[in-house]
Amino acid sequence: MNAPEPVVAQTLRPMPHVMNTYGRLPIAMSHGRGCWLWDTEGRKYLDGLGGIAVNTLGHAHPQLVPALQDQIGKLIHSSNYYEVPLQEQLAAKLCEISGLEVAFFCNSGLEANEGALKIARKFGHDKGITRPEIIVYEKAFHGRSIATLSATGNPKVQKGFEPLVEGFVRVPLNDLAAIEEVARSHPDVVAVFLETIQGEGGINASRWDYLQGLRRVCDERGWLLMLDEVQCGIGRTGKWFAHQWAGIVPDVMPLAKGLGSGVPIGAIVAGPRAANVLGPGNHGTTFGGNPLAMRAGVETLRIMEEDGLLAHAAAVGELLRAGLARELGALAGVKEIRGAGLMIGIELDRPCGVLVGRAATAGLLISVTADNVIRLVPPLVLSANEAQQIVDLLCPLVKSFLAEA
Repeated sequence: MNAPEPVVAQTLRPMPHVMNTYGRLPIAMSHGRGCWLWDTEGRKYLDGLGGIAVNTLGHAHPQLVPALQDQIGKLIHSSNYYEVPLQEQLAAKLCEISGLEVAFFCNSGLEANEGALKIARKFGHDKGITRPEIIVYEKAFHGRSIATLSATGNPKVQKGFEPLVEGFVRVPLNDLAAIEEVARSHPDVVAVFLETIQGEGGINASRWDYLQGLRRVCDERGWLLMLDEVQCGIGRTGKWFAHQWAGIVPDVMPLAKGLGSGVPIGAIVAGPRAANVLGPGNHGTTFGGNPLAMRAGVETLRIMEEDGLLAHAAAVGELLRAGLARELGALAGVKEIRGAGLMIGIELDRPCGVLVGRAATAGLLISVTADNVIRLVPPLVLSANEAQQIVDLLCPLVKSFLAEA
């Protein structure tokens, strides 16, 4: 593959007239096909980021595009004053593949997580607990609203937005003894809320035995187990939801990102303990559950199933991890290569944000999270050949970076 002409890789710049909330590379995308993107200057990029785990089916999928065109020609929005048949269709499919009972649709992962927090609080109040508490985690990321950033475990995200919302008890990941201690010292806990695999926190996975232990503790205590699958769900790890590797079922599961293959969508899926906590007037949304987003979700899940993308993500993810391990695993400065399926993190021993621009110059789109973890979350349609191209493009950059003084 011919590398594109260099971009000004280290320049992060605002856009005129757009609020300056993002540090952007000086690249504007024009169009995409499969796992490839082209910018407005004609440069070509292999998409190792997938719109941050969003573009499940890649770009311009030949079945998704006509389905969305068909839906746009029929109905984009009607409102939740009326029945939306596609909501029932998508909800039924999500319940079938998750083992849960009901779904609520919103527009993003933040909204899904916010709704989960409301369910937990209402669940506590219904039990007579006036100040319910929720266990959350170090290095967690659940969003940037006031409530979700309070649940998030990143002081950088929280700084400048105090006072934070109260009612959260924070613990380290994969430490069941810490949960037991909170259970003894905090009688008003009503729920445990965690990402099955932390995304923004650095691709940190919950151990399967830990999740099984949490399920047991929540059952014993009458708590809700709420698993944020916004980034790691929808087939990314090789199962529909990452927690299914542990053989458990949560009470509440927020979803978003890959569910609509690029169309904004979020969902809260709930089991029997939480299914009836919210009633009319307790929660709502103007745009959530609109016919266009629902059609995107229905078609995404259908295509994934018909094309065997769960097994494909597991297999190609293993090839990608093996290639990275072969090239980088023994390298001084590489602390760990981890993840599952097509959700992979490469932790270095130093901040490496500069690699985002360098990779773009080389024709590869990646991100760096938690300052020193290279994150790869490509579309689930990534081929074995494209996985090898990621290895071939990324590994020399990492080696050169680590060799710098």
